[in-house]
Amino acid sequence: MSIRAGVSGGPRRFTVGMTTQHTAMIPGRAATGERDNRAWVAPAIATALLAVLGPAAVVFGGLSAMATDSCGPDDCSQALETSLTWIYGMLFYGGPLTAAAWLTAWLLPWKRRWSAVRCWAALFALVPPTIVLVLVCTLPAP
Repeated sequence: MSIRAGVSGGPRRFTVGMTTQHTAMIPGRAATGERDNRAWVAPAIATALLAVLGPAAVVFGGLSAMATDSCGPDDCSQALETSLTWIYGMLFYGGPLTAAAWLTAWLLPWKRRWSAVRCWAALFALVPPTIVLVLVCTLPAP
């Protein structure tokens, strides 16, 4: 540790000599600029699953209103009304979220740096249609 006086008789500053840390380079390509050859896998799996889950969620979610046919629109149980509200909310808000996540999974740069984000986006694209189908399959009795 060395002590240097400040300029023009100002306060004293204490400085420590700084050393440079050297690290060994690992042979191979840099991870940040490397092209990911398997970048297409997660979006392709999401696309294949959405081709099945998406239309099924829209059809069964749309037909779920027929669950109120036996009790009429005003005499149904609160649990059924809550489930239908969740289904239509997921169809209305989940559709654009699914499309945005699916497009994000395909349009991210195909570099290794973005592989985790791409996988999460592809997974998130599957959540709204899956929730709609689970809610339709577990509708309470009227």
